[in-house]
Amino acid sequence: MLRTIDLRGTRPTQRQLLALVPRAATDVSAALEVARTLIDDVRERGEAALLDQAERLDRVRPSAVRVPAEELQEALAGLAPGIRDAIEHTIARVRAASAAQVPVPETTVLGDGAVIEQRWQPVTRVGLYVPGGKAVYPSSVVMNVVPAQVAGVRSIALASPPQAQFGGRVHPTVAGVAALLGITEVYAMGGAGAIGAFAYGVDGIGLDPVQRVTGPGNVYVAAAKRLVQGVTGIDAEAGPTDILVIADDSADADFVAADLVSQAEHDELAAAVLVTDSAAFADEVLERLAERVAGTKHRDRVREAVIGAQSALVLVDDLVQATDFANAFGPEHLEIQVRDTGDVLSRIENAGAIFVGAYSPVSLGDYAAGSNHVLPTGGQARYAAGLSAATFLRPQQVIRYDEAALREVAPVITALSTEEDLPAHGEAVTARFDRR
Repeated sequence: MLRTIDLRGTRPTQRQLLALVPRAATDVSAALEVARTLIDDVRERGEAALLDQAERLDRVRPSAVRVPAEELQEALAGLAPGIRDAIEHTIARVRAASAAQVPVPETTVLGDGAVIEQRWQPVTRVGLYVPGGKAVYPSSVVMNVVPAQVAGVRSIALASPPQAQFGGRVHPTVAGVAALLGITEVYAMGGAGAIGAFAYGVDGIGLDPVQRVTGPGNVYVAAAKRLVQGVTGIDAEAGPTDILVIADDSADADFVAADLVSQAEHDELAAAVLVTDSAAFADEVLERLAERVAGTKHRDRVREAVIGAQSALVLVDDLVQATDFANAFGPEHLEIQVRDTGDVLSRIENAGAIFVGAYSPVSLGDYAAGSNHVLPTGGQARYAAGLSAATFLRPQQVIRYDEAALREVAPVITALSTEEDLPAHGEAVTARFDRR
């Protein structure tokens, strides 16, 4: 079912590998004009624009964009016990793992009276986006909210598209989990308009502008994030999900097939990629994959994903070549199922999250591993990181010099300011000593 890329007997350059990696036929830039129109509409007409957009794009008109407090509490009370237990378990794990992502403040003493303090300051206010298209994502509420809380963000707003099946309300499971986490500012709004509302604020519904927008979404959400950069910070331009599995003939073919299907069920544009040095093992995976696609609930969606241009079976000579290809692909999710996991892991540079061994499937990270599932897609792992507590923190240096310490470095400052023809820089230092 997967198209084949056969790299055996070749050693492509880095440039050639980048050209070979399979990608979904999506172009964020093609969605920019639509996203810009939606954002401008929200800036001009506020809540009325959001309501009109919901009616047109989500096929339902909410009674109001801001979710009432009683509706949140009703959703919390309505959470099924099993779901609430699972969410609470996930919250505890993600909170513990996120705490490890907060850097410890450091003080560097460069001499008597010369001190640099490194501190990590949280942004004050964030807007968190939880998609609601083909599926409901209460887990994404956890993955967005918990790191922000751990980082110390004081003001958190959450948006999710209104649902036609619930009369224009945010999905009750999403609303219930938000309430469980203590989030009281929730909006029934989706897509590019929601991102614009976060960036610019909306008078009349209590939505103040945010300093950072995070969360996954479709191509229009990604385009909107690109447009609002500079007005507010973003995590990444998230697109369709992807999984890349590096496996040798020691792996379980059915495990690999199941993991490929698990990510392909997200979206028709999801990427499922297997890289292996064993043609016989590849054949076995393809056989198991066909069986699993035929038997899964969302078989049409999965089938379209695995036969798409973004998915592939990649045959390589060895696992060194496999890691070279993986680094060029920059997977959102990378699974390593080989005999010597340590050697392969040591060669990996670019990946959103790495799942090592037969019993660490991507689904574990999607829900209960404690890691965060908001990760860079579309090869962005080559230069970007996934969502974490650090996403909501800004490193700041606090400089404390006394008179003697400044006097000691004054010649350095004046020499450099003279060389750069910025004499007033040096004079700002010498002025402190000339009058004495």
